[in-house]
Amino acid sequence: MQPEPLKALASASREMGLLVGLQTNGVFPKVLSGLIAERLVDRVALDIKGRWERYDNLLKERYSGPVKESLALCSDAKLAGALPEFEVVVTLFRGYEDEVPYIAKVAGGVDLVLQQGMEGGVKPLSGDELRKVADRVGRVVKIRTREEGEVVYAGDRGRRVSGERQG
Repeated sequence: MQPEPLKALASASREMGLLVGLQTNGVFPKVLSGLIAERLVDRVALDIKGRWERYDNLLKERYSGPVKESLALCSDAKLAGALPEFEVVVTLFRGYEDEVPYIAKVAGGVDLVLQQGMEGGVKPLSGDELRKVADRVGRVVKIRTREEGEVVYAGDRGRRVSGERQG
């Protein structure tokens, strides 16, 4: 991460009247904090990859702390009106569907996006499969796939918030 060039680019974009969005893994919360404090970013999409207890092993570095800090920082900034748009993005690969309810819980009321993961020879989850995962979180989510683009999905209305069948 090169914070000074990023800040200069965001500032120059602002001077041209452009909105500034940032897709980030959240490992540099101080940089995010500076951009938000100076009102140089309009939208943050924070990628959360899994459960906190698995995060450091998954990424081979100790990143869970900084990502938690970025999540709290952006959530607070959104609530305070300092960050107009904020969403948590889960790039979902087959076999990791069970991570989503946990991530939805730690994201709190932040907009949640399930994004179709594409990797090598692994068949990506379909839109229908992503909707089934979304049903388990019990709230509106955005689903992004190559086939369908972005869809706002309100879920299976026959399910409770816990995702269990009523009956």
